[in-house]
Amino acid sequence: MTEHTDTVKNFIDVFAPLAAIGSFLELISPIFGLIGAILALMRIAEMVTGKDFVDLIRRKKDTDAIDQ
Repeated sequence: MTEHTDTVKNFIDVFAPLAAIGSFLELISPIFGLIGAILALMRIAEMVTGKDFVDLIRRKKDTDAIDQ
């Protein structure tokens, strides 16, 4: 990954939990809290599996169906 992408991911890692906590405390809009919670869950899934989230949700093509 490039340094720029890592910087963005690090920012999201800090911002997402803060947005979720802030939403629960009614300091900011609940929509931003929900977005923060979703982003935090996505990053946790990436850390647990060691794969990018896009690779986790992407469907694999069934090449056997094409050949038949």
